[in-house]
Amino acid sequence: MRRKEVKMRILGIDLAVTAKHRAILADERGRFIGGILKFRTGQADLERIYATARRGMKADEELVVVLEATDIVWYPVAVYFYQCGARVYLVNPRLAADLGRFYRRHAKSDRLSAQTLARLPVVNPDGLYPWVWSGPDYLALRRGCKELERLTTQASAIQNRLRSADHLGWPGLHQRVFRQPFSPAARWFRDHCYDPRRVVEAGVSGLRQAWRAAELYDGDEGWIEPLLTLAREVLSLYGEQGRYLDYRALTDEVQREQRRLAALEAEARFVRLQVTRPRYRQLHSSRNLETLKGVGQDGAAVYVAFIGDPDRFTNNRAFRGWHGLVPRSDQSGEREAKGLRISQAGPDPVKKYGFLGAESARQWDPQIAAIYHDQMVNKGKHHTQAVCACATHLLDRIRVILSEDRPYELRDVDGTPVTTEEARAIIAARYTVPEEVRRRNTRRARRERAERRAERKEKRRSRSR
Repeated sequence: MRRKEVKMRILGIDLAVTAKHRAILADERGRFIGGILKFRTGQADLERIYATARRGMKADEELVVVLEATDIVWYPVAVYFYQCGARVYLVNPRLAADLGRFYRRHAKSDRLSAQTLARLPVVNPDGLYPWVWSGPDYLALRRGCKELERLTTQASAIQNRLRSADHLGWPGLHQRVFRQPFSPAARWFRDHCYDPRRVVEAGVSGLRQAWRAAELYDGDEGWIEPLLTLAREVLSLYGEQGRYLDYRALTDEVQREQRRLAALEAEARFVRLQVTRPRYRQLHSSRNLETLKGVGQDGAAVYVAFIGDPDRFTNNRAFRGWHGLVPRSDQSGEREAKGLRISQAGPDPVKKYGFLGAESARQWDPQIAAIYHDQMVNKGKHHTQAVCACATHLLDRIRVILSEDRPYELRDVDGTPVTTEEARAIIAARYTVPEEVRRRNTRRARRERAERRAERKEKRRSRSR
């Protein structure tokens, strides 16, 4: 018996940041209606596009609007059509790009992006999730989380540059003097005595006296004598007159970087304490997410902000398809290849905190630890693949807790409630992965990656012939 088609009209919109947006209409079979519609984000243009889309539609027919999440220009457009009663889908750019690559093999056109989006509800309905307006508080939290992520990323980049400068000016510094390269003592050292000539001139007593008078002083003085020894070595290497390295210029550069780092860290601290955490506690007052091992306030804020209404996902399969921490499945004829790269369909902050949280949760939660152990020992996965599998199950729990708003309870694999101490003992006894297994899986993963690279290279070579 043929399934009855649902009458609807699909409006695929290719958003632009400065140019005009492009849209195209399609019916429920993906057949295009008319040509490209151009408009800007203004009331008159939006009303014109809506009227054009509804023209000829019956009252019981649904208008579906498909947008790519381009920058933030999607938001006012989505709000307008949502207010008009349309069903709005936000498409991750990766999904649109995958389908777009297929069409580009046969055509190259300005219509392509709008066409791709308009066809998505027909060719991949299970991969689309309706946009649900959660309110301005959720948008503010989402933007705060993104701002915090940007600040953290910028600070990490500066830390990497400072490490690089240390390797240049003070070879062996992190191994012999400062195990923690951004400890209070290490920061004070960069600001006050990065030039090894000053270190030698001050000597142990001078360095100790200056360090004790510093605002950052924390009682750690074990680095002073090793630093003096290393200073003499680098001067012997580069020369006291700066023949091979200008320490004055390097010191100025390092101090500028540290000032920028301090400013970014202060701004990130402000956003974390005054913006994201208060807003998160307002929207999730029970804070039940934090009862999950591996979920802290920053991660919980990301989950609340980006998941929004958890009930918009009908089941865990739909939720997994949204967040993207699941491997692709390549099916061809009777063959099915699994264990491929994760689809990466969802928001990057959700994937990031899901992975980091799973790394911690596997050490505290017996059920997550059992999954990790099975992936490593029985399925031969390497560490990153195993943690991704754990992250998928951790995110499943997060969805349930947000939906039911109840605290999480640690349990053994048979469902028996356990304390934190009992959980740690269970993990140590049953789910410790032998080092030989880790090494074996890592070798296999490297070999398989090399084989896949060689296969892709051969395919590119054969296509170019």
